Amino acid sequence: CHLIHYLRLSHHLTVLNYLICTFDKLKSVSSEDIKITDAVFDGVEVRVFEPPAKRDESLKRSVVYIHGGGWALASARTSLYNNLCRIMAESLNAVIVSVEYRLVPEVCFPEQFHDVLRATKHFLQPDVLAEYSVDPSRIAISGDSAGGNLAAAVCQQLSKDEHLTIRPKLQALIYPVLQAFDFNTPSYQQNVNMPVLPRYVMINYWIDYFNGNYDLAHSLVINNHTALDVGRALSFRGRLNWTSLLPSSFKKNYKPVIQTTGKAEIIQEIPALLDVRAVPLLAENETLQLQPKTYILTCENDVLRDDGVMYAKRLENAGVEVTLDHFDDCFHGCMIFTIWPTDFSAGIQTRNSYIKWLDENL
Repeated sequence: CHLIHYLRLSHHLTVLNYLICTFDKLKSVSSEDIKITDAVFDGVEVRVFEPPAKRDESLKRSVVYIHGGGWALASARTSLYNNLCRIMAESLNAVIVSVEYRLVPEVCFPEQFHDVLRATKHFLQPDVLAEYSVDPSRIAISGDSAGGNLAAAVCQQLSKDEHLTIRPKLQALIYPVLQAFDFNTPSYQQNVNMPVLPRYVMINYWIDYFNGNYDLAHSLVINNHTALDVGRALSFRGRLNWTSLLPSSFKKNYKPVIQTTGKAEIIQEIPALLDVRAVPLLAENETLQLQPKTYILTCENDVLRDDGVMYAKRLENAGVEVTLDHFDDCFHGCMIFTIWPTDFSAGIQTRNSYIKWLDENL
């Protein structure tokens, strides 16, 4: 059973890797005016996209961008993300810093988090911003999927750092993965076998991120790790109650899956399941109150839809100004598919909406 499970996952990841490598051979579609340089920020590789300087301006806006891929796939250098960041730099006339954090299996949590945090803090230093002619008051942190997870977690960490003089003005999260507490939210139930990101693949991304054991996958699927008798999970339950955080249009007729008795040893074996640096949706209200103005993009056909919707609601409840940009006809990962032969309307539509919000708010 576990072998079949592993083979299914391996096949899925092989296909995704093949697609990424295939797309990587495609020609970039943006203009040639954007200057692209690879640099190292406090030991972390980054790719910086700079639009040409204009005579009448002194400082530019900036976005720190963190790519998705389940903490295990893709790169700031692949054409999919290279093109996205070039288009962002061009459309926003902004400096884009794309973080090349290390991936599973080379490293696991919390190393990806630390890489992004280190690179971002380095960039936020006044002398570094000056070097790139960036306005310290107009910086956003953003990412998609697992990159959205890292962006949210790092943004929370930065908000609590009393030594920082410069913090992001905005955070923009694209179909972010934000919790591993409940794998039976309505969107997980509705999209359990949805292509690109079926539930079993998302759970295995989590297991790999935490360097855990695939044998735990079935227990995670049925929420054994957060059963009512798992003491360490109890204090977090109120922070992730989808029956109160989701609108009825998302709850539909789905029922919560809450086990009376579970397996406390899962949390003992993988304590990171309840670590807010990995699961930002579980952060306390005092941290959420410190977050900047936020944009969250969600797609209907995505197991992660409710992660984003619940985070939007919790931030809103904490007094943060939030834009929830929901797309009924779109799917997980669609925003990077904007180049032939996968120039999907869903990709163009979501990317345009995202860039428009940044342009109006950054």
